[in-house]
Amino acid sequence: MRPTRWWQTGVVYQVYPRSFGDSNGDGVGDLEGIRRHLDYLVWLGVDAIWISPFYRSPMKDFGYDVSDHTDVDPLFGDLAAFNRLLADAHARGLRVIVDFVPNHTSDQHAWFIESRSSRDSPKRGWYVWRDPKPDGGPPSNWISVFGGSAWALDGSTGQYYLHSFLAEQPDLDWRNPDVKHAMFDVLRFWLDRGVDGFRIDVAQFIAKDPLYRDNPPHPEPERLAHMGAWSRQLHLYDHGHPDLHGIYREFRALLDAYPGDRVSIGELHDEQIEVWAGFYGHNLDEIHIPFNFHLLFATWDAARIRTIVDGIEAALPVGAWPNWVLGNHDQRRIASRLGQAQARVAMLLLLTLRGTPTLYYGDELGLPDAELRPDQVRDPWGLVEPTQGRDPGRSPMPWDGTANAGFCAPDVEPWLPFAPGHDRRNVAAQLEESASLLSMTRRLIRLRREHPALAEGVHRTIDGSPSGTFCFLRSPDGDGTHPAVLVALNLTAESRPIELHHGSGRVLDGTHPERIGAAVDTAALELRPDEGLVVEVAG
Repeated sequence: MRPTRWWQTGVVYQVYPRSFGDSNGDGVGDLEGIRRHLDYLVWLGVDAIWISPFYRSPMKDFGYDVSDHTDVDPLFGDLAAFNRLLADAHARGLRVIVDFVPNHTSDQHAWFIESRSSRDSPKRGWYVWRDPKPDGGPPSNWISVFGGSAWALDGSTGQYYLHSFLAEQPDLDWRNPDVKHAMFDVLRFWLDRGVDGFRIDVAQFIAKDPLYRDNPPHPEPERLAHMGAWSRQLHLYDHGHPDLHGIYREFRALLDAYPGDRVSIGELHDEQIEVWAGFYGHNLDEIHIPFNFHLLFATWDAARIRTIVDGIEAALPVGAWPNWVLGNHDQRRIASRLGQAQARVAMLLLLTLRGTPTLYYGDELGLPDAELRPDQVRDPWGLVEPTQGRDPGRSPMPWDGTANAGFCAPDVEPWLPFAPGHDRRNVAAQLEESASLLSMTRRLIRLRREHPALAEGVHRTIDGSPSGTFCFLRSPDGDGTHPAVLVALNLTAESRPIELHHGSGRVLDGTHPERIGAAVDTAALELRPDEGLVVEVAG
């Protein structure tokens, strides 16, 4: 089934607004800073930008604690600045996707202020309020993603309210039709302004067990150690209730009622691939792109990567379109997780697999994690659990080799320190080097657009490649009658000879640019250490 939607053949680029460009000299990125760098995104070749939250907020969780869903926080500008950004992006052929935060609001939101004012408040039922247990304790054993109980006692009314994240982020109750109506009005507000879609934050959390039963302990908490205290429970009841599917069918119907092919992207991870795939909907009537984080969380091992890719392809509902993610604002940088050499291999994988890739800003430069002193930590999760801090992956974008890297004025202190090596690893330096990761990323994006096999072709994993390698074929029609693309990846630091017997071919691109254009025999192909190749073959 050939893809026909812009988001199927396009590349999505995530912008963390605090860290992309500072236009007003306060050391924090803003909407105007994004607008001033749109030409770079056009040059890179991406099709859409996803902008993390810029709404009014006390910034307890850097914008994910929204106090007004339909206004811009002054830190980032105003609605006029957003309108200019949107108009200029559209004029350049760039789509704009914004974050939608449905699970919770800020405790400073007018809705919650009203809700907590009295048990008799008209908005009391807009949030999850429950009486204490007989011993005065919280209603259930649920824990916050950020650690500690997910329930906070409100002394003035004597009830607990639910907060799946910070106590300053009370959960909305989506079983209340007034909440759904109000939040759908938020969607309409931004759709009417012309946004091209939404990335839905923690999309699985909006429906919990209506009985608020205790979660059982996790039998293997070490498997989720990267989640801190959250790993101690099996989260059967505090998110992911089946009622989600009905809500997202209505969400999808709302988007489909608007012209212009609007897209929904859901933050919907589940270790069980079949559960994750269910969010496409039985009739592909739920989330267009349920974010696929399986590679993001995987051990960087060729056999494991193959298992995930084949598992995703097998689990997709008929007609569903896959997607791939290797970095975002909540995780360590690819270059720090894998090293610079394998970061190039990972980029090649991301941009050659079948499906929509999402690229996190700065990963095209190979930015590593920033190094912070304790007094520089800003992330609330990192302040509670230092090992869980997300600041290192949110450092400012380095545009050039000047003081403060062109992100902000030289005499201004940026909100976070830059990643190490930014004087060399920046846009200005890398765009002049054909061997740079930035240049390779740009070439691969262009190749995706120009080569039918990569833009819309089927995927077939190739058997028989040696340990530490992953090889697959992309064919535009699946029957081998048109030129196909062979992708061969070496995920080790040692040479690997491969014998694939797909005839002779020509190297279209790769991690080692001196091989571009070379003729190769796939029956006797030597992969160098940390090398990835894209080879055009007969099929």
